[in-house]
Amino acid sequence: MAMSKFLPNNERAESTASLRKHLRKSLRNVRNSIPPEQRAHSALQIGQQLNSLSCVTKAKSIAGYLANDGEINLSTFMQDTFSRSKGMRKKMVSGIDYSSASAPKSALTSMPTTFSLPVIHPVCKGHLLFLEYGPHTTLVKNKYNIDEPELACPNVIPTSTIDVILMPLVGFDGNGNRLGMGGGYYDRTLAFTQFTQQKPILIGIAHDEQEVETLPFEPWDIPVDIIVTPNRILSFSDITP
Repeated sequence: MAMSKFLPNNERAESTASLRKHLRKSLRNVRNSIPPEQRAHSALQIGQQLNSLSCVTKAKSIAGYLANDGEINLSTFMQDTFSRSKGMRKKMVSGIDYSSASAPKSALTSMPTTFSLPVIHPVCKGHLLFLEYGPHTTLVKNKYNIDEPELACPNVIPTSTIDVILMPLVGFDGNGNRLGMGGGYYDRTLAFTQFTQQKPILIGIAHDEQEVETLPFEPWDIPVDIIVTPNRILSFSDITP
């Protein structure tokens, strides 16, 4: 459904908003209609796909999410990451000085990975914070009834220092445009990525069924660098997956 370029700006904006709202509702229904068995299998496939990406396996800081509303569950992938990191920490305790210039190359590329989750910012309305997350992190319900780490300032990880952010998608197209839940939280939080070199690699996570031919987008929409589905990896930047 293409919009006429001759529509006045306000009418075009209303048309875009209306189309996005319709797509969001339709694609959420698609996402929630996927059978539990397929969803569980897709979660395993997504973990395998992510572990095939060098930008993920080499990342020292990864932000993910806790599945909600039919999103692909990252629990297995996160647990695998925790297990690998635990193994790396044991090696560090055994005597390897990872900060030393003489440390083995294999050691320098195998540092433990810090994981974090998004938390609704308590001060900046419509923004997110990322807090460190582990197997024993205390979780609380936010205003959307979604689990998130309990707010503690020492556990906040600056967004610009995160290597990879895994983002749940409602929909996507072949140009890297993404459709979220409509709150704009990620777009506001990641707006800085348009003006700086130091920024996270943004990876959208979705079922294959959530792809559409074309997504209408707004100037403030933040596109992803990579989209990972159970069966495909799509790259939209010069970043080497």
